[in-house]
Amino acid sequence: NKWVLNTTSAPLFFLWTQLAIAVLMFLVSDAMRLLPDKLTFDLDTCKGLVPMVGLNIIGLSFSNYTLKYVDASFYQVARGLVLPFTVCTSFVVLHSRPSLLIILACAVVTLGFFVGVFLDGTTVSLLGVFFGVVSSMITALHSVVIKRSLDVVGGSTLALSWYTNALSAIFLAPILLLAGEGPSVVKLLFGVDELLAEKGAMSPLKTFLLGSLVTGILGFLMSIASLLSIKVTSPITHMVSSAVRGVAASLLGMWLFHDIITTGRASSIAIILFGSIFYTYVKHKESQPAVASGTYERVRGEDVE
Repeated sequence: NKWVLNTTSAPLFFLWTQLAIAVLMFLVSDAMRLLPDKLTFDLDTCKGLVPMVGLNIIGLSFSNYTLKYVDASFYQVARGLVLPFTVCTSFVVLHSRPSLLIILACAVVTLGFFVGVFLDGTTVSLLGVFFGVVSSMITALHSVVIKRSLDVVGGSTLALSWYTNALSAIFLAPILLLAGEGPSVVKLLFGVDELLAEKGAMSPLKTFLLGSLVTGILGFLMSIASLLSIKVTSPITHMVSSAVRGVAASLLGMWLFHDIITTGRASSIAIILFGSIFYTYVKHKESQPAVASGTYERVRGEDVE
């Protein structure tokens, strides 16, 4: 994504291309009977998924804008508040009250964010940080809404992924035009930027097409994997896996784009990762049934029946 965004001024069109590729892969898979259920497109189902699709478009758009304005190695820090926001959203929406240790884990993650933004000493794009914070809020809300949206499609993760990608592609098309990306898209498709490309370097259009193909395919697979992760675990546990993935992305950014990871930035990533791991440990301990010596273990009523 960062490789493509370095060469284009149309991040929303790039996102739309990725979504379109995912939709195409769904249709091809359906035509070849590779999917367990046949794809449908029901208008009543679409109406029930409008909130989730809206959050998906906003969240992905702000993520792309974040990545455009910050280094790949700083992306993990800019979106470091996903876990605290998700805990807060789960409390408000799902009425899942966090324990003191969970709050402590969120405080550690928040500390890591502030270390990377304010105590690093390296100049960062405040606009990129703003997009990262808003993206974190939307991502947190989106992951919680997914739990409820699964009921709309009968609990089918595959159907939810299909509707999400298809509806997002439909709604994003007019939005990118309203955002003023029309001229940038024309310049990209008709090779106006080819004249500015260095000799021997890949042209912006080829970079865009190759990057869209690779990220579109991976995005298709990741959208299904992410929904499965949330379905079988919890919204917050899903965010922890995303945090670990972000660390790998930071290291790749340093290797591929020669990003400089300062001591402050490395400390920030380490604190955020430590807070996420600490949360996972606490959540695991809290999920274990407490059995005291000489007492009976409480059994659920439905298990007795």
